[in-house]
Amino acid sequence: MRKQERKGSQTMRPRFFRKKVCRFCAEKISVIDYKNSDALAKYVTERGKIVPRRISGACAKHQRMLSAAVKRARMIALLPFVAN
Repeated sequence: MRKQERKGSQTMRPRFFRKKVCRFCAEKISVIDYKNSDALAKYVTERGKIVPRRISGACAKHQRMLSAAVKRARMIALLPFVAN
């Protein structure tokens, strides 16, 4: 379906989204610490899954560091593997 086609009685308009900026790049954070479980918990869903880049807004470099930090925090029981 094209963007300008009619859907029912309304015309669909193209959506404009604000580009997400990597929070770690904006704050010039070079290392993501696995011991900071409060900060890491923002990037984990309530089911225990790591939030993907397109949702978190992190750049590729920081998303890799973030996932490694979350996995380390899980191994030493700072973060849960799954929800109860």
